[in-house]
Amino acid sequence: MTDKAPASQTPLRLSTVILPYRRWHEGAREAWVRAEELGFHTAYTYDHLSWRVPFRDGPWFGAVPTLTAAAGVTERLRLGTLVTSPNFRHPVTLAKELISLDDISGGRVTLGIGAGGTGFDASALARGDQEAWTPRERADRFAEFVPLLDRLLTEDTVSYDGTFYSAGGAQNIPGCVQRPRLPFAVAATGPRGLKLAARHGQAWVTTGDPKLYASGTPEESIQAIRGQVGKLAAACDAIGRDVAEIDKVLLTGFTPDRGRPLESVDAFVDFAGTHRELGFTEIVVHWPIADTDFAADQKIFETIATEALAQLG
Repeated sequence: MTDKAPASQTPLRLSTVILPYRRWHEGAREAWVRAEELGFHTAYTYDHLSWRVPFRDGPWFGAVPTLTAAAGVTERLRLGTLVTSPNFRHPVTLAKELISLDDISGGRVTLGIGAGGTGFDASALARGDQEAWTPRERADRFAEFVPLLDRLLTEDTVSYDGTFYSAGGAQNIPGCVQRPRLPFAVAATGPRGLKLAARHGQAWVTTGDPKLYASGTPEESIQAIRGQVGKLAAACDAIGRDVAEIDKVLLTGFTPDRGRPLESVDAFVDFAGTHRELGFTEIVVHWPIADTDFAADQKIFETIATEALAQLG
């Protein structure tokens, strides 16, 4: 006998991503307030300096100030990043901001964190003759970034001298409201990232297999994600950790299904149920944005938020 629910009965949470492309008093504030009213578990935002087309040359606001403002107009909604990366962050300064945000929100912050990629974030702080980090260099930095950030959020004073980062008696008193620190949701699909998720993550995040986005099928995506879940389990086994301790988060919009799960309540229930069978505990959908890849009918979106989980049982 076991008291653990089978994958088909895994409790599922529904969260959203609100992109920081609108001025706070021109629609942004209302979205965060509405997300809480609709009962979303967490509302995340992207932690970029700028993002891809069509947002690349338009307004784009900082993640931490946005989440701080959101904390001031909500009471129950969890808040987080999907995802913060070493591309333009340093663990020492990031830890101070996160401790402050966790305090202001009353302990409602989750840090989504990943190795980062190419693009504007990777080059905004670079010198003109500096080449972008290779995937291996990003993985190297990430492997040092996460453990150091873990220490900074759990120890009063930290000194560290690493290959990429250092901390000279960095003080972070009084620490997080959440103990021993705010949760990490580690985005990873490669072996080194999955090891970090297994050791430091309270949650693991995937967007599926990016190679399947353009020409793959939903069935192929399911198989690929099943493989990722298996690799996470193996990484946990290697350090003696039960993979069931780690929440599994699917950020939607980047699989071959694209926006189809938001076309109707039935479509979402089918999509979410299929992924719950794989062991996912949280599905994240993008707040609708007209004339983008995240376009969706706002009324259907809100009906999904308020009714879909009850249909999953």
